[in-house]
Amino acid sequence: MADTLIKVDLSKPATSNENVHNRWHPDIPMACWVKPGDEFILETYDWTGGFIKNNDSANDVRDIDLSTVHYLSGPVGVKGAEPGDLLVVDLLDIGAKQDSLWGFNGFFSKKNGGGFLTDHFPQAQKSIWDIHGMFTKSRHVPGVEYAGLIHPGLIGCLPDQKMLDMWNEREVDFIATQPDRVPPLANPPFAATAHLGKLTGDAKTKVAAEAARTVPPREHGGNCDIKDLSRGSKIYFPVYVDGAGLSVGDLHFSQGDGEITFCGAIEMAGWVHMRVSLIKGGMAKYGIKNPIFKPSPITPTYNDYLIFEGISVDEQGKQHYLDVHVAYRQACLNAIEYLKKFGYSGAQAYSILGTAPVQGHISGVVDIPNACATLWLPTQIFDFDINPSAAGPIKHIDGSVQMPLSPDL
Repeated sequence: MADTLIKVDLSKPATSNENVHNRWHPDIPMACWVKPGDEFILETYDWTGGFIKNNDSANDVRDIDLSTVHYLSGPVGVKGAEPGDLLVVDLLDIGAKQDSLWGFNGFFSKKNGGGFLTDHFPQAQKSIWDIHGMFTKSRHVPGVEYAGLIHPGLIGCLPDQKMLDMWNEREVDFIATQPDRVPPLANPPFAATAHLGKLTGDAKTKVAAEAARTVPPREHGGNCDIKDLSRGSKIYFPVYVDGAGLSVGDLHFSQGDGEITFCGAIEMAGWVHMRVSLIKGGMAKYGIKNPIFKPSPITPTYNDYLIFEGISVDEQGKQHYLDVHVAYRQACLNAIEYLKKFGYSGAQAYSILGTAPVQGHISGVVDIPNACATLWLPTQIFDFDINPSAAGPIKHIDGSVQMPLSPDL
């Protein structure tokens, strides 16, 4: 029986838990220590620390202070881990907390966070998804049910000071190229809402001022949102500090490739059962700069798809050169327009693409000037047939059911 080394009480604020942090910095103390070969369980808050509620209002998505996220459980120190090693993490099992069998998906307001399709969905919206064992359904998005592939959206090890300084320099310099952009190009350090785990005393001021935000993926792992990092996965993390400093959070019940809604996937509180080991000197042995992983052997089995193409020509008809970002956006927009023909609102269709086990593929990046990206939508998640036919689409969805929409104040 693996010990639960970090517990979270969902009735209490995340900031009251000294085994939780929301920034990256090498001076954040280890919350606990383990040995190579140990198995253990970490409980986690949802990434907002409980700010988003199970209700029919999107005001919480609109009003959230995004400088507070993500709330991560850890860091876990691994005895004997040294810079240059690889930390091997086996994800043995992952689940939802039994006192919180629901999750949420949302679109941030363009004025507060934005998202992949924020110009098309600029107002805050959300959908609530109930967890029924391995399946999920939503009162806000009718007509679909699918099996979950539960995974941590965010997992990684602490950076050293050199790496932290590099992150801050390149991201602050990037922000300076368009300082007034909405949403911003990146998120710089912000001391006021830094929660630094067990760190106390005068050191907190320095650390809070330079600690990196957890929003993007970086060389150490972090917020990569890889849906196939589920139970049975094995991850090889570069180690940059003594003890490695492994942290995890941002659990998702299910997600489409790309997490395109940003407040994406089906976000939930839960737990992760893992085992750790070390490959001494593994970074140099294998030439590893970013983490590598082996995917879960257990995935939802859907074998019938509609595949939507997109090319690197944007909504205004502007040509881009082999731009996969533009191409995938077009594939997503094409799928949304298609689903609207069956009675879904654009927001409901967008929520499906962010939460269902859709696949995103880079299909071509050599045929100038257009990259081709594809979105694979499993047809078996729907309660009705969405395949094209001579009869044309039938509106199966009751248009009176909508996702909560918040006024854009």
